[in-house]
Amino acid sequence: MSGSARGWLWLGLLLAVVAYVYGLDSLHIPKNGDEYPYAHITRKTAESGHWLPLQSDIAHMRNTKPPLIFWQGILSTDWGRHWQHWRLRWPVVLYSFLTASVLFGLGRRLRDTQTGLVAALAFLAFVTSYRYGRPFLTDAPLSFWLLLPMAALLAWPEAMRRSRLWFPLFGGLALGLGYLYKSFMLAVPAGLVLAWWYLDARDYDWRGFLRHDLWPLALMAVSGLALFSLWLLLDPDPQAIIDEFILHENMGKVAQSHYLAKLLWGGSSLWSQAIGLLLNSGLLAPLAAAALWLGWRRRHEMGRRERWLWIWLGVYFLVFLIPTQRSARYLIPAMPALALLLALYWSRIPRWVFRVSLLLALLFEAGILVFAVKLQLWLPQDGHYPVWLWPVYGLVIGATLWALFSPAPRNAVPTLALAVYLMLSLFFLPFDGPAGQFPPQAVAAVRGHTVCAPYNFNAKDERYRFLLPGADIAGYLTTRDHRSPEQLMRDCRYLILDLPPDARPRFDRCRVLGQRLDTRSRQTSREIREVLLDNRMEHLFTRQWLLHCPSAGKAGASPGSGRERKEQGKS
Repeated sequence: MSGSARGWLWLGLLLAVVAYVYGLDSLHIPKNGDEYPYAHITRKTAESGHWLPLQSDIAHMRNTKPPLIFWQGILSTDWGRHWQHWRLRWPVVLYSFLTASVLFGLGRRLRDTQTGLVAALAFLAFVTSYRYGRPFLTDAPLSFWLLLPMAALLAWPEAMRRSRLWFPLFGGLALGLGYLYKSFMLAVPAGLVLAWWYLDARDYDWRGFLRHDLWPLALMAVSGLALFSLWLLLDPDPQAIIDEFILHENMGKVAQSHYLAKLLWGGSSLWSQAIGLLLNSGLLAPLAAAALWLGWRRRHEMGRRERWLWIWLGVYFLVFLIPTQRSARYLIPAMPALALLLALYWSRIPRWVFRVSLLLALLFEAGILVFAVKLQLWLPQDGHYPVWLWPVYGLVIGATLWALFSPAPRNAVPTLALAVYLMLSLFFLPFDGPAGQFPPQAVAAVRGHTVCAPYNFNAKDERYRFLLPGADIAGYLTTRDHRSPEQLMRDCRYLILDLPPDARPRFDRCRVLGQRLDTRSRQTSREIREVLLDNRMEHLFTRQWLLHCPSAGKAGASPGSGRERKEQGKS
């Protein structure tokens, strides 16, 4: 490996740490909408002073996941005493790095140090790893625990298969911890992968498999499910777990009408799932497509471990075609297999494929730069970007151009994919700074009071507890609560109003405590067209006004908002 190639990989490791840690306390990191319901359940459970039962103010959203993710949040925030984003998120980032470390060790054992570095960096450069491996979500812990028994079998296949007790118990413990983060249903793909590997190792001798391998596999399955079942045994309300988690959250995704039609057509079809597998790898999607092609061409000559990685990936893809609700997110536990396959095929993938990935990275970098310039011109003076941002953006774009035309572009790809993520985080700098925060005196003024706050997705009002520490938040769901600003000002003594950024409202009955700029979500297709074609940046942002209305009828939401709070779990 040349010096420049080695340099790209070590630079990639440094960028991975910076990209994953930077902005960990931000409201605006790429994430999934589940983060705030999880934070809400964690906070309410911590307030109860008990590990179980899980607590929530949201109907049908209490036992939405097993307890480990919530217990993790309780511990990292010291039972909610230090309620900050980064405290909830840092254990998740640690899990992402642990998974990458296991992949490094595994790649090194399978071939060499470069293979290990590429496997670790490819995993961290996948868009799913970045999007789901930093926020307060279950995917990173789940992927780590499900990876451990697979990694042990790949690294020491003969020793692990000979073990009749210790490896099955270790594997069952690891799998059970994974199930306690997400679902016992993951026993199906995990168990099938392990069983297929054992059978393949015996060259499909079914008699030998049943005689020698069925016992350790059964012990692993039973011990993993037994660990998961402790939740039902320890929870004082096991019937709620059966109703809310097992029947609604899990079985409800399988038993739905129009099964065949949804399988073959639409946004949840098998075709969208196949495309989603590639899209999970983000800017490395051309490399993933090339690996799939190489795997198909090599299907008759690949080694056992290489074949096992394809079995791992294929089983997860096929199993998660079974539920009616299909999502490429369900394939995240199999992404370590794809990262290892990419590392093993790294030198076989044509150079032009790497250049396609670099060209995609360059397009994303140019798009971020263009929108940053537009935002700089649109924002008020106190929201401008720092001067140092532009040289950083220029350096990333320059490095991508250099790699694009260099004779050895391979190792630059995961590094520059991570650089794109860092550029994206830096794009939200104005909203993480003073322009995106309520002033300290406003935060102090509402401490100990109830503040009515708008939200448009399950439990998204939870984020105001990070913006206004010490305040009690009464959310009003904007998609159902159609009260005018005037009505809200009559109902709420302390109120946050979402208004267009260029609006000049009059608050005759209220005093303005502060204001902040925020990003908008769920734009219409018309608004997206106007942003792209007419530079209507106001469609992407909103201005929030924090008001004190002394003449309001009560210091909280109107009676109707409580019902909306209960109903949001059904939407």
